Amino acid sequence: MGAVVAEPWGVYVHVPWCRARCPYCAFAVTPGAGPVDGGPYTAHVLRHLALRRGVFSGAPETLFFGGGTPSRLPVDDLARLIDAIGPRGEISLEANPEDVDPRWLTAVVRAGVNRISLGVQSFDPARAARLGRARSSKVAEEVVRRVADAVPTFGVDLMFAVPGEGSDPLVDDLERALRLGAPHVSLYGLTIEDGTRFARAVARGALVPVDPDRWRDTYDAAVTTLRSGGVERYEVSNFARAGHESAHNSLYWSDAPYLGLGPSAHGYLPDGVRTVEVAELTAWLSTPDGRASAELPEPEERATDLLVSALRSTRGVSLARLVARTGYTVAPDLVALLTDRGLLVPGPGFLQLTDAGVPVCDAVVARLSGALVRA
Repeated sequence: MGAVVAEPWGVYVHVPWCRARCPYCAFAVTPGAGPVDGGPYTAHVLRHLALRRGVFSGAPETLFFGGGTPSRLPVDDLARLIDAIGPRGEISLEANPEDVDPRWLTAVVRAGVNRISLGVQSFDPARAARLGRARSSKVAEEVVRRVADAVPTFGVDLMFAVPGEGSDPLVDDLERALRLGAPHVSLYGLTIEDGTRFARAVARGALVPVDPDRWRDTYDAAVTTLRSGGVERYEVSNFARAGHESAHNSLYWSDAPYLGLGPSAHGYLPDGVRTVEVAELTAWLSTPDGRASAELPEPEERATDLLVSALRSTRGVSLARLVARTGYTVAPDLVALLTDRGLLVPGPGFLQLTDAGVPVCDAVVARLSGALVRA
C-alpha cells in the first residue's frame, strides 16, 4: 500500500441505523424503530481498524461518526470505538434531536464526544413533517440549548429547496438557529436522488423540483442572514463562527487522507488509494475485510478530485500543491478567463472561488478539470 507518511489524517465511521428512511435519503441505511444491537457491527469495525491502521502514521487528528443516525448506536459501542481509534482532537457525532435526552448526552460526552451535529433539517413543524422529521422538530429548540451547555462546539444541519413548498422558510430557520447561539450551520439544498420517495413523486408528477433561480436566491439570502449574525461561510455548505469550523471535514477539503470504516464508507489512504466499503449492512458483516473496492486513480483523476474538494473550501488550493500532488496544473488562459469573469479570486498561482463563484462551484470545477495539463 505504499510508504507510511506523517501527515494529519482522520477516521470516518458510518453508522447505518435510522428509525425510518427519510423521503429524500439515498444513503446506505438500515431502517427500524426498535433497539439496535451494535455488538456485531462494532466488532467488525474494530477488525477492519486493526487491518488498515498500519498504513497511517501515529494517531488520527479527528474522528467523525456519520450515518445513518450515529445517535442510535448504543453508547457503550461508541465508547469502545473511540477508545480503540484514539483520536487526538475533534470527535464528532451526528445526532437526531429526538435521541438527545440528558442521560444520553452525559454518556456520550463522558465517552469522549466533543462535537455534535444536530440533524434538525427545519424548525418549522410542517416542513419537518414533509421531510420525515416531525419528531425532531418538536424537541429541536430544547435540544439545541441542551447540547450548547454540554459540548465545546456543535452544529445545526438545515435543509432548503424542498419541492412542493410555496415559499422557503430557510431564513426563519437560520434566524432561530442564530437566536439559539448555534456556532456552526450546515446548509443542504435538497437534490432529488434516484430511488427515493421524492424521486418517485417527481416521476409521477406529484412533486416539482425547485427552480434553479429560486435555489440560488434562497442560498444567497441564507449567506446574508448568517453573515449578519457573525457566522461566516468557510465551505460551500458550511458556516461557522471563528474557531468552530469542522476540523474533520476540513481534512477532506485539504486533500488529507482518512480511513473509512463501516457500511458504504469511503476512504482515502496516504498513497492515494481510494476505498469503498460494501454498502448493505448484512453483506458488509459477512465480508472479512469489508471492501467493495480499492483503486489508485490516475494522476489526472487525482487532480480533478483535489479540485472538487479543495475549491469547496474558502481556502482554495495553490497550483504548486496541485502540481506536487498530481503532476497536473490548469491551463493559465482558463484561470485568467474565470478570474476576469469574477469567479476566481485574483492572485498568481492560486485557485480560490469568489462569492460569485461559490454558488456555481460545480460548474467552475468542471471547467477547470477540463483544462488540466501536465505541468
